[in-house]
Amino acid sequence: MIKNRYVGRTFIEPDQRIRDLGVKLKFNPLPQMLDGKRVVVVDDSIVRGTTTPQVVKLLRKAGAREVHMRICAPPLRYPCFFGVDMATRWELMASQKTIPEVRDFIGADSLGYLSIDGLIKAVALPKDIFCLACFTGDYPIPVQLEMAKLALETAPPPGYPGRKQR
Repeated sequence: MIKNRYVGRTFIEPDQRIRDLGVKLKFNPLPQMLDGKRVVVVDDSIVRGTTTPQVVKLLRKAGAREVHMRICAPPLRYPCFFGVDMATRWELMASQKTIPEVRDFIGADSLGYLSIDGLIKAVALPKDIFCLACFTGDYPIPVQLEMAKLALETAPPPGYPGRKQR
């Protein structure tokens, strides 16, 4: 597959329609290289499950006989409240589905994630220096779990440019 490097990270887009369009523009399969092949795709994560099913479909449409996914992180089951704007818990694929259910949803022949222990071993640093809350739900400090990210936004005053008039 050839990746269009001018399309950014689709998982952070604010709207599902924009995320879907971004995925369609991001990847271009090469059928002459994929036809009849068993393919292993290595990706950093599965967040909402927007990109991965599209990639699997593109590979199959281009002729891949089998598609096996390997993810370089443990399943993302909890949102980050410390600076990564990724999704709410109910939007995170791995918080709502088991690994076999994720595999079926994305349409892969197999799916494997790196374990938390495997992640710690790979970075060769002490486990206690990392925040692993997005994998475990154990946050290093108390967090507001249920507040929507726009909950504190106020509506613009009447007459404000761009405000819809009723």
